[in-house]
This record gives sequence, C-alpha cells and structure tokens, in this order.
Amino acid sequence: MDFIRNQLDGFGINEPAIGYLSNMIMVVFIAVVSVLANFIAKRIVLRTILHIVNNHRFKWGHIIVEKKLFHKLSHLVPAIIIYYSAYVFPSYQVLIEKAAMTYMIVVTITVFNALLNVFDDIYRSYEVSKIRPIKGYIQVAKIILFIIGGIIVISSLIGQNPLIILSGLGALSAVLMLVFKDSILGLVAGVQLSSNDMVRVGDWIEMPKYNADGDVIDITLNTVKVMNFDKTITMIPSYALISDSFRNWRGMQVSGGRRIKRSFYIDISSIRFCTEEMIREFQKIHYLTDYVTTKLNEIHAYNLEHEINTDSNVNGRQLTNVGVFREYIHQYLRNHPKINQNMTMIVRQLAPGDTGLPLEVYAFSNDTNWGVYESIQADIFDHIFAVAPTFGLRAFQNPTGHDIAQLKDSREFSRGYS
Repeated sequence: MDFIRNQLDGFGINEPAIGYLSNMIMVVFIAVVSVLANFIAKRIVLRTILHIVNNHRFKWGHIIVEKKLFHKLSHLVPAIIIYYSAYVFPSYQVLIEKAAMTYMIVVTITVFNALLNVFDDIYRSYEVSKIRPIKGYIQVAKIILFIIGGIIVISSLIGQNPLIILSGLGALSAVLMLVFKDSILGLVAGVQLSSNDMVRVGDWIEMPKYNADGDVIDITLNTVKVMNFDKTITMIPSYALISDSFRNWRGMQVSGGRRIKRSFYIDISSIRFCTEEMIREFQKIHYLTDYVTTKLNEIHAYNLEHEINTDSNVNGRQLTNVGVFREYIHQYLRNHPKINQNMTMIVRQLAPGDTGLPLEVYAFSNDTNWGVYESIQADIFDHIFAVAPTFGLRAFQNPTGHDIAQLKDSREFSRGYS
C-alpha cells in the first residue's frame, strides 16, 4: 500500500485522491490475485488431480469426482487470500475478516457434507450396506454438522465464544425436541432396525396399514422407501416399522423355496371304491404302478387275516379313487423338477363343505421369483384338473347359466320324445 501511495504522490496527486485511488488499486489487485488463484486451483491443480484419479483408476476415485469434493475445496483459496489481505484496509479489516471467515466456514461445511456423501456412496458399494444401512446415521451427522456450523458462523459474526451460544441453546431444548421429533424417533428406530436386522434394502415387505407391498429401495433417517409391485412408491415412517406390525418375506427368499398352498375341490358324488377295471388302468400309470401293487397286497393280506367277506366293498379295506388320486398328486410333486424336495410336501384332505371336498396341495417351488412361481403353480393345477377325470373324479363347480340351459333343453327333449 505504501508503495502505491508513493507512486501516486510522485504524479502530484493530492492526498485525499491518493487515499481513494490506492484503495481502489489494492481492491483490484486483490481481486485479480484471487481470480488468478481460483483459476490455478480449478484449471491446473484440480484438473491434475482429476487426471491422476481417472488414469490410475482408484477404487473410489470416480465417487470423489462425482460428488465434486475437490471442486468445493478449491473455493477456499480466494477466501484465504482475501482474509490475509484484510490488514491492508485497517478501517474495514475486522469486517473483511469476518466475511471471509464466514465464507470459509460455509465452504468447509459443504466440503464435509460432500465427504459424508462420498463415504455413504463408498459404503453402498459393499454388500453389507444392504444388511446394515447407514444412511440414517449419515443424515444425523449432517444435522449435527449444520448445527455446529451455524453456531460457529453466528459466533464469528458477533465475536462471541461458540460455547456461550451453545450453552444458551439449553433453554431451547424443548423446542428443539419438538422440531426434531421425527428425526429423533427415526434415529432410534434406525438403530433398532439395524441392530435387530429387521429390514434391509432389497427386502420384500408387506404393510397393509400403509398400502405397502414391495421391495425396500432406501432406508433413511425418517422414512423407509418401498417400491410396490405396481411401481408406485410408498413412504413409511421409520418408527412405524417398530411400533406397528409388518411382514418381511426375506426368509422365503433366503430359503430358496416359495410356498404353494392351494386346493382342488372335488365333487363328493364322484368319489367311489375302485373297480378292477379302474385298478388295471391305474397300474398302467407310471407314478402309481408300485403304489397300487403294494397297496393291493397290503389290503389283501389284511382282509385274509381278519377273514373279511370281500363280496361287498363295504367290508374290510378297499382302494378309493380319491385316495389313489391323492397318492398320484404326491408322486407327481415328488418327481416335479420345479418343486423343492427338501421342504415340506403334503397332499391332504380338508374338511368337506358346500363346495365339495378340498384336496390341498402344500409344497414349495425351488424358484422364489414371482413370475416363475406363478407359472409353476399354474402348470401343476393345469395337470391336476386334466387328470382328475382319469380317476373318475369331477371338479366341483356351482351350476352356471349354461348348465341350467342344458338341463332345460334335456327336459324339453324328454317331454317331446315321450
């Protein structure tokens, strides 16, 4: 500054003008230096760093570049120059230093915010992130960062110790608890969800209260984001997963088997004892040859041992078409390539009702994919409906308009014939 004053004085300029001109020249000089330093930081240093990161293919380099961590860091350079040049203007030194310091604090906060984003993205690249998501903790850290940053900025502007301002916030604790109620509840819920491994990203959950039925795609501090199977998004409060009931289908997905539990309803009037002709036909069926032979020998031995009069089918033990049909379905499932043979498999009768006799298939497919599972289930029951008449059985069905029309036509035909 003295050098500039001496030069201006040499040109014969009066003292007041020298003061204004020297200040203006210094302002322009500092501005030029700041712009030049910013240019060097961004165009040379930053590009060099990006070049090194891209060429050496650092494992997480692309994440750091994507979050623009170094771009934000470069904003500190001109602020530092302005801060250390403030002494040139004694009248405005304090004001300039406060403004520059405030700017540097804000930039530092954005740098740490970007650093937390980088850490979150790096953590998400590991499989453990689906089991132990940390996005909620990252958001808590950001809240703390912004609160501390705000306190430091205010203390810098008013020239007070940050601890004094922090102690004054104790009186506002009740207000803060009210403002951050959802965040606090979300944090507690996030800790419980994570520590108890209740839900992970990628889990299929079902929560009828919130019309949620789909895959978890994100877990944050306040919400759990669920993409339903109709591609809509449902946002569930994190603490709702602790306070309310929900169903997690992860166990099914991990087990490798998806349950098939469906009944085939048999018209009870079609159930009968097997005739010799029916038995001969059953013995031709691949899945039943050994069963029918073994069962006939067992029944014959039992009837002989107890001196049963077999002239009537009511006496002793006899094969029934529904019993043979049940065994056929069981053997069919045993040999089905898409049924998990290591999990429960039952073909059972349920209590008969006004819809006939339910014959329930209880088994597990070996593919948990929804589309494949439905295809397997449909194929099995297609086959069951198709083979039922072979066993002399009819599927139960309430009369339809077509059935009533046929009955009416048959009566009219009989009346006309008579």
